[in-house]
Amino acid sequence: MFRHPVATATRKAGLVFSDIVIRRKEAVASLREWLLTSRGSPKYHDPTDRRVIYSSPLVDVAANVELAKETVEACLTILELTHWQIRLLSKSTLLPYIAERIPAEHRHRMIFGVSTGTLDDGVARAIEGGTPLVSRRLGSFHQLQDAGFRTFGMICPSLHQAEDEYDDFSAAMAEAIRVDRTEAVWAEVINVRGESMKRTVCDLESAGFADVAERVKHVSAEDAAWERYARNTFAAHARHMPRGKLKFLQYVDGRSLDWWMQRRGEGPIPLGAVAGHLPAAP
Repeated sequence: MFRHPVATATRKAGLVFSDIVIRRKEAVASLREWLLTSRGSPKYHDPTDRRVIYSSPLVDVAANVELAKETVEACLTILELTHWQIRLLSKSTLLPYIAERIPAEHRHRMIFGVSTGTLDDGVARAIEGGTPLVSRRLGSFHQLQDAGFRTFGMICPSLHQAEDEYDDFSAAMAEAIRVDRTEAVWAEVINVRGESMKRTVCDLESAGFADVAERVKHVSAEDAAWERYARNTFAAHARHMPRGKLKFLQYVDGRSLDWWMQRRGEGPIPLGAVAGHLPAAP
């Protein structure tokens, strides 16, 4: 049986694969080569090709200054050789650093987002180790908005709220991200994948948030409770986000599919094996 060398090396080092960041050597040079033909001309030169390239669902594009600098180089390469738009997502405070280095003639092609699932600095510190405080993240996000850059919201992953707090949570989030200044608002609850729920519970308990940890534990143990939490979160966001802006990412199965399909016009984006055969949203 083939064993991936990186997986083997991380196991020997006592690490798990999700704790490793693999840096591609000469990443920007490889990107430039991919965007050019063998004769050195741009492959994607059609001025009507305004597709959006997104980074990154796995690695923070601005986790530190070194990565932010590489992201700037990559963006400049894409902006030079294509007509694409670029959407960047981060949990850091360095997105303004990137934005300031984009030439004025290309700034309309950049879209910036800062993600958080809570407005509580303490809770965020517990479950998002190593990231800047939420308050500082939002400050950098507002800085981008005040400078006139295009922005999108990312409320993810949001925790289970007390039954009577979903509405207040969503309203506070809408105000914090200045929803009127965003082009879209993406949102998602915590999904039961691997050890994510267990780690979240342990981190919250260790930080002294026993009540929040208990709610997360409850929804991780019962499928019906997790589905109710997802629906309550979605319903609150649908009330507070302008129609057409909400993009709610939701894993569905055969039992829940109909409920979410009935509300697709309000923003749900069904995910998972069942959703793979669905027609595009209207």
